Formats: sequence, C-alpha cells, structure tokens
Amino acid sequence: MKHRAMGFGLIEIMISLLLGLLIVAGVIQIFISAKNTYLSQNASAVMQEDARFILTKMAQEIRMVGMFGCLATVKDSSANSDFAAAQMTPVRWDNATSKLTLVTADVGNNGGVPTWTVVSDCKSGATARTGTAIPAATELAFPIRQLVYQFANKQLLLGGAVIVNNVNDFSVMFGTANTASDTTVTAYTATPASMATVRSVRLTLELQDATGRVKNQKFSVMTALRNRLY
Repeated sequence: MKHRAMGFGLIEIMISLLLGLLIVAGVIQIFISAKNTYLSQNASAVMQEDARFILTKMAQEIRMVGMFGCLATVKDSSANSDFAAAQMTPVRWDNATSKLTLVTADVGNNGGVPTWTVVSDCKSGATARTGTAIPAATELAFPIRQLVYQFANKQLLLGGAVIVNNVNDFSVMFGTANTASDTTVTAYTATPASMATVRSVRLTLELQDATGRVKNQKFSVMTALRNRLY
C-alpha cells in the first residue's frame, strides 16, 4: 500500500519563516551600513572640497602679497591716503577678532573694481590711485585689492559674505626670520614682532560635519610670500 506524500508541518513553516526573516534582516542591515558609509564618505568629501577651495584661493592671494608692480617705491595718491599704510603691512592677523587682512595683487584681474591701482612706467615712477586707473600708452596698471577674511559664528567670511560654513576653527601663523635681511624661517608665531621678518604664512582650517556623521577635520597649508616684507 502506497503512502501519500505529506506536506510541511507547522514547525517546519515557522522555522522557514524565521530563517527568511533573518536573511531579510541581514540584507537590510547591510543596506543601512552601506548607506551610512556612503553618507559619511560624501560628508568627508564635501569638507575636503570646501577646504581645498578656500585654502587654495587664499594661498594664491598670499603669494601675491606685497606685489605692487615693477618698482619698489610707490607714490600714494589714493583718495584717503591709505595706500601707504596698507603697503607697509600688506598682511595682518587680528587674533582677537580672527580677522586676516591681505593687500594683494588682483590675481587674474577678474575681481571687479580693485581697491587701488598702481600705474607705472616701470622706469621712473609708480603711483597708487583709488579704484580703477587708466594707464598711459607707456604705462602699466597693477590692480591691488584689500581682502578681509574673518572667522565668526562658525563661518568664514570674505568682506562680510559667507564663503565657507561649518567652520569650527581658523588660525593663522607667520613664519619669521631672525632679521629683515634673513630669508630662512626660524620660528612661527601669530603675532610677529616685525612684519619685515615675515617670510611665510600657515593657515589652519578645522571643519565640522553639520550632520555629525564624521569627526572634525583639520586642513593646513603653508605659503611663502612672493616678496619679502620690508
């Protein structure tokens, strides 16, 4: 006598459902972990891109600090007679207000109206005038811009406009030589005794992730000044 085929019992069905749920839970956990990893990597990449953008920009500007044309002596004919003072201290850091001021050649001449323009024939004289100045046929014009960066309220500002958000800290250190005639950097300080001894600037930027997925990241760049500051 043949026995009929028997179906699954309740216990077998429950075990199958349990195994299925375990597999689904494992797949969901893998998906969640992969998503969290992607979000963390994306947040880190955004922070790196923000830091790369602003530090590269500032480094380019710092390299041109003190570059006021083809002659060392420039006559101040600015409207407020303020170019001479800016020329003496073309890079300044106020540690109390976290404010960095740069007086730099207008890189690329694409920054709109410059703060001053130095007009020179590169032979007999150079004159600084406020705003845009049209050179004569035998002269060259060197646009000069005063840029003010400030760290405040977790933001890095340029002229009052926000350029980077989620900034946890921003600091500036100056590489200085022993004397105005030396070229070798021997010390780093936030408050140099004399700007004539400054040879390089080190910027440090600490960014934080607004979502809290990754830890704060520090980025630093050191830039040598193109011209020594006398």
